[in-house]
Amino acid sequence: MIETDNLVTENSLNAAPADLNESLGLVEIISFDEQTSRIRMEYEARQAFCHSGGVVQGGFVTGWIDAAMAHSVILTTDYELSPLSLEIKITFLKSVSPGRVFAEAWIEKRGRSICFLEGQLLNEDGEILAKGTSTSKLVTIK
Repeated sequence: MIETDNLVTENSLNAAPADLNESLGLVEIISFDEQTSRIRMEYEARQAFCHSGGVVQGGFVTGWIDAAMAHSVILTTDYELSPLSLEIKITFLKSVSPGRVFAEAWIEKRGRSICFLEGQLLNEDGEILAKGTSTSKLVTIK
């Protein structure tokens, strides 16, 4: 497994514009294992992302898991392929509060043009807050 203090490189920022990463509250890519395609990304769930009751809006939860799933493909293919979501399913298991959260994702199965991805969001205690799956079409990054 490749471990680093910060895997956010110019290439990964080009794959997902810096403004998008900032908008989602990306702190860093913590780790990426090329053999298993497993990635772990840290996000800051800000109070500004919350609706009533201090609960993070579900679109941010979905975005964090989706971004991790996309990065697992982009890094595994060395920036050659990007997944275009055909379908995403998110299951919310526990409400998300402001603070640090960790999105993990991996490629479950990859074909020539279609990829099946899985991911999850965890809090600092390692509790799973949400799980996701995605069916994606693989396209060449230009």
